[in-house]
Amino acid sequence: MSKFAIRLLTLATFAVALAAGPVVTEVYAAPDNDPPPPSSAKSKAKKKTSEVRPGIEDSAFAKGYRAAYATIYDRNDYTAAIVQLKALGHDDMAAVANLIGYSYRKLGDYKVAQIWYERALKTDPNHVKTWQYYGLWQVEQGNRDSAQYHLNRIAALAGTGSEEYRSLAAALEKPPGTGLVY
Repeated sequence: MSKFAIRLLTLATFAVALAAGPVVTEVYAAPDNDPPPPSSAKSKAKKKTSEVRPGIEDSAFAKGYRAAYATIYDRNDYTAAIVQLKALGHDDMAAVANLIGYSYRKLGDYKVAQIWYERALKTDPNHVKTWQYYGLWQVEQGNRDSAQYHLNRIAALAGTGSEEYRSLAAALEKPPGTGLVY
């Protein structure tokens, strides 16, 4: 199956999961509710089938991703989460790179956060959660025009009713310089 078909199937599956999932009403930087992304086909191709049983790698990745997710959103331990996410060996995936960027942003390292957000969008230009978090980064930096661009991208990808859109729109409604961190 071509990479494009796999990405399209993944995007379709994600869209169905979002439509079927409960609506999250938290504002600003609500947790990334995405399930752990599947490990890349590229890394599977490197392993011989005799080395790893099917599903073992995906299961270990999902477990590690969920642990890092909990480290971020339950314990607010961003430094540990960065270590956990990088240890997964899939920081070339948009969902992983986005959470690394989010963690650096929460630690106040805005330059490194920007690098990770851009890496996530380079990997998947349609990753809505990255557009949201990077848009919130833009608001924190005072780049309201750039944040508005991110909001427009979210509207095009997920609609104006999406949690990501509402979150970034609410941040943009706040007066500039209020010192709010999202």
